[in-house]
Amino acid sequence: MADRLAALLDNFSITARVFHTGTLCGINGLNDEDDLGQLHLIRAGTVEVKHNSAPALMITEPSLLFYPRPLAHRFITDAESGADFACANLSFDGGPGNPIATALPDFVSLPLSAIPDSKSMLDVIFEEAFAQNCGRQAILDRLFEVIVIQVLRHLMEEGLTQIGMLSGMAHPRLRLALIAIHERPAHDWSLEGLAHQAGMSRSVFAKSFRDRIGITPAAYLQRWRISLVQRALKQGQPFKLVVEEVGYSSEAALSRAFKSCMGCSPRQWLKQQAP
Repeated sequence: MADRLAALLDNFSITARVFHTGTLCGINGLNDEDDLGQLHLIRAGTVEVKHNSAPALMITEPSLLFYPRPLAHRFITDAESGADFACANLSFDGGPGNPIATALPDFVSLPLSAIPDSKSMLDVIFEEAFAQNCGRQAILDRLFEVIVIQVLRHLMEEGLTQIGMLSGMAHPRLRLALIAIHERPAHDWSLEGLAHQAGMSRSVFAKSFRDRIGITPAAYLQRWRISLVQRALKQGQPFKLVVEEVGYSSEAALSRAFKSCMGCSPRQWLKQQAP
């Protein structure tokens, strides 16, 4: 079976940087800054989680909280006993336009028992998190990145994404078309060609794709190509060298597609990304 996440993660990697391990007591707030997501692992303790005016979330068992995009939140724990946390900032390659981050809900809360394959990994994380071994930071950072991938796999396999790219990746046939787009963005994909990849008729494929992912196959292909262009431009690649890599016949054609998708030219968009 083709790997649904391979091309996504090859082009848009996820980097974790652990910033806290230990007990949190009382009220602790985290702001939505720096275009960073966050992953919190809660080993023990009762935690009330608040997101602005939304109803509070109560956590009473070992759990994880995954924030793919910046979202201010507060943890309220017992002022004396607190709760044991391991927390990391997450950087999604490509910034706010990262197709993985944008395909996810504002936050995901899961009991750690829901991801049984990760038990041994979580045991190592907590052992490292609450020790002072050499190389601890590097080990924790890499392990947090693995946990994020396991969460993505869990969301797809359990059908916990209702609409969007990850929902399509959970579909046994649509995923084949998405993988083809991700792996060969420069190919001249037609609706018939993508339907053939999925093993579906043209009409059934078109309807299923739109119902499941929320946009047409042509619009998805364009968005994927433009996200690759954005990544390449942020990495300093010349625009003229990116054109053929993403399947456009000329710089003018790519510029038109970019403006149609982003509302501005590639040059204007790149200037907006500057600090």
